[in-house]
Amino acid sequence: MELDIKQIMARLPHRYPMLLVDRVLEMTPGKSIVAIKNVTLNEPFFNGHFPGNPVMPGVYIIEALAQAAALFSFEGNTELNPADKRVAYYLVGVDGARFRKPVVPGDQLRLEVDADRISRVMCKYTAKATVDGEVVAEAKIMCAIRVVEES
Repeated sequence: MELDIKQIMARLPHRYPMLLVDRVLEMTPGKSIVAIKNVTLNEPFFNGHFPGNPVMPGVYIIEALAQAAALFSFEGNTELNPADKRVAYYLVGVDGARFRKPVVPGDQLRLEVDADRISRVMCKYTAKATVDGEVVAEAKIMCAIRVVEES
């Protein structure tokens, strides 16, 4: 299953500058995903990280992996869809994060996430990001699902 940017935006509540998934290449609902983030010099974080030597912050790479995870975790589950304003999907844990190589403008970040466990309240994943076949970041990530009370 592939998704373009319009289909991604229909599934995630994130918008510029925090939407960090541009395309889904492969997705097995509830199991795994391969997605793409095209890294451009126009990213707002490059203004200060670092002037004259732009490097994508590691926290943004982890956030991109968590967004990719949300896409496949709830595909077809209308009860727990993070695009639903009554449900919030929070990144709550990162273990074993390693950043192996800088990600710079012009890179295409390949986001690969596998589900270790998905439940109604907590999800755990094994995630890695690559550029040109080389691992640039990897981590175990955990996300919590919360129903948001309407005011």
